[in-house]
Amino acid sequence: MANSAGFHEAEDALRPETKDEHRALTSMQEELEAVDWYGQRVDAASDAELRAILAHNRDEEIEHFAMLLEWLRRRSPKVALEMAQRLDTTGSIVAAEQAGKAAAADAGADGGSLGIGSLKGGSSL
Repeated sequence: MANSAGFHEAEDALRPETKDEHRALTSMQEELEAVDWYGQRVDAASDAELRAILAHNRDEEIEHFAMLLEWLRRRSPKVALEMAQRLDTTGSIVAAEQAGKAAAADAGADGGSLGIGSLKGGSSL
């Protein structure tokens, strides 16, 4: 896992909301890492009762991750939008992504652009 426990910018330059989001994201990483570790231990354990305990612990970590994800969804319109568009769907995940990009490109061709240019560099001026 990436080492993201610390802030990358001076703490006094960060809004309290940014600090809380960082705490949530770091916790999410830790929960996912624990899910992975417990999953491996479930596979490796030879004792059935130990496997059941480890599987239970893994599932608790999944619950913790889901709770943090919901907290983030409630606070970030972009996360909420992406989750609404991508979760609980059927069919090819990649095909849905490509269809979304094609629709966005069509909207831009139809005058849907705000004319501000790319955020990756360059200018529309």
